Amino acid sequence: MSTATHTELLPDPRVTPVPFSRLLRAELRKLVDTRAGFWLLTAIGLITVAVIVVFLFVADPDQLTFLNMIGATATPQSILLPVLGILAVTAEWSQRTGLVTFTLEPSRIRIAVAKLVAVVLVGLVAVVVALGVAALSNLAGMAFLDGAGTWNIGAANVRDFFAVQLIGIVQGFAFGMLLMNTAAAIVLYYVIPIAWTVLFSMVGSLEKVAPWLDVNSAMAPAFEQRTFQAADWAHLAVSGAIWVLLPLILGLFRLLRREVKSA
Repeated sequence: MSTATHTELLPDPRVTPVPFSRLLRAELRKLVDTRAGFWLLTAIGLITVAVIVVFLFVADPDQLTFLNMIGATATPQSILLPVLGILAVTAEWSQRTGLVTFTLEPSRIRIAVAKLVAVVLVGLVAVVVALGVAALSNLAGMAFLDGAGTWNIGAANVRDFFAVQLIGIVQGFAFGMLLMNTAAAIVLYYVIPIAWTVLFSMVGSLEKVAPWLDVNSAMAPAFEQRTFQAADWAHLAVSGAIWVLLPLILGLFRLLRREVKSA
């Protein structure tokens, strides 16, 4: 009797796990075929174009360079792309689709990894598009506005641009994973780091430690159009561990333990 029971409990060798590629495709679709995801991506595109157009007509001709165009496209993306990372996680709980998702794929870790890879891929595509828009805008500035049109940008600048945007996306994902509530995650994602940055800027004695404890301060060289040096990467590693890695680990722990409900 015990032998038969033991045999019945063994996994059926004919049953294979869901391929990770299929999970990834499903998560990519969720980012674009929901109303929130679709309109967020649309808003990112429209606002990026609007910022570039305003910059073209407001900036002096000598400021119309490829590097400055990239800086202009980075602003709306750095603000809105993290929200995409938040929605990728919180939608399962706010729209109550988690029961279906975690029933079809019981391994929550695989689902979390698929979501993270999906938002990173979308972020990479968004950054590539931003670079393309910046290049076209630079050409337009040269042709119609007598812009300087210099292409004074190196591989390090592009690398840092990608790094800053991806850190923001993963940080948003981590906050969403930790809080699992869209409104709370969005509010705290913006409020806490800003308050932390203000604190360090107001207290002079904390100025030297700010890049180690504040991820926004650590990313300052990129916003100042300087490339990251060895010390800057060290600052990013430490502050990123506090503001990105730690929330991600705690959020994953919470995901593994949270009860999934249909209503």
